[in-house]
Amino acid sequence: MSDKKVRVRQIKSEIGYDRKQRATLRGLGIRRMHHCVEVEDTPAVRGMILKVTHLVQVEE
Repeated sequence: MSDKKVRVRQIKSEIGYDRKQRATLRGLGIRRMHHCVEVEDTPAVRGMILKVTHLVQVEE
């Protein structure tokens, strides 16, 4: 198990985007604009971040 964490912050509204992208944000644990969460740095999480890269900001 990796001990690395990644901080993800929503910087753009999800309004006007596909339901799948909204679900991806919820899967990451992001609830609202400017909400920041720390998630484990795994390939699955990296894939989720790539799907919504235009809505979030990643801090290593």
